[in-house]
Amino acid sequence: MSEDGPEELDFEQRRAAARARLNALVGADGDLPDARRTWFEQVYDLAGGDPAAIPWADLAPKPALVEWLAGNPGQNGPGQGRRAVDIACGLGDNAEALSAAGYRTTAFDLAPGAVQWARRRFPSSSVDYRVGDLFDLPAEWHGAFDLVHEYYTIQALSGALRAAAFGAIAGLAAPGAALFVVCRSRDDGEACDGPPWPVSPGELAAFEGFGLDIQSRRSFVTEKSGRVIPHLETVYRKRP
Repeated sequence: MSEDGPEELDFEQRRAAARARLNALVGADGDLPDARRTWFEQVYDLAGGDPAAIPWADLAPKPALVEWLAGNPGQNGPGQGRRAVDIACGLGDNAEALSAAGYRTTAFDLAPGAVQWARRRFPSSSVDYRVGDLFDLPAEWHGAFDLVHEYYTIQALSGALRAAAFGAIAGLAAPGAALFVVCRSRDDGEACDGPPWPVSPGELAAFEGFGLDIQSRRSFVTEKSGRVIPHLETVYRKRP
């Protein structure tokens, strides 16, 4: 039996209704750049300020990221003033966790509404929130970050955009940098419906072709609305 109280159940019911609406919009299939941009913009524009209408927003940093940061302590936090980038930052919780851990953090999202919302939630933040497209980022960001944080972006893409995402993400990492990747997972060859489209280990191997080596990998599950969802957490290191 679920232990969720009335407020939690109401949140999940609103989220389920929003997910059904969003999946019916043009661009939900994740493979055409212009349509995908419009879809993400609509997610935030149609939310009406309700975070339940943002399917990936938990109003807290992801536990896997919090655990990883806690396991890499330093005198001034694991970041110790180094640069981090949060890809597709959404409402900003993961970016704020990176900043609190001592990283000079840049966070970007394709949707202007996401960036505006994050700035409103954290008005005194030191995070540099930007509107940005993973496939058309500033040239000075190439190879500029000591930590690249990728949580759930790849699984939101399909087709050619998905294939291109691996190189775009890897390109942000400086020599010796860490890339922290979390995604819903599936076995190689296993069929899947989306969005989102879980990512297989074979797909993740594409990062190795862009100068990254696996440092660690673990499997874990999350439970939502009675569903058990497998995930992979992989930490890569950029070759010097």
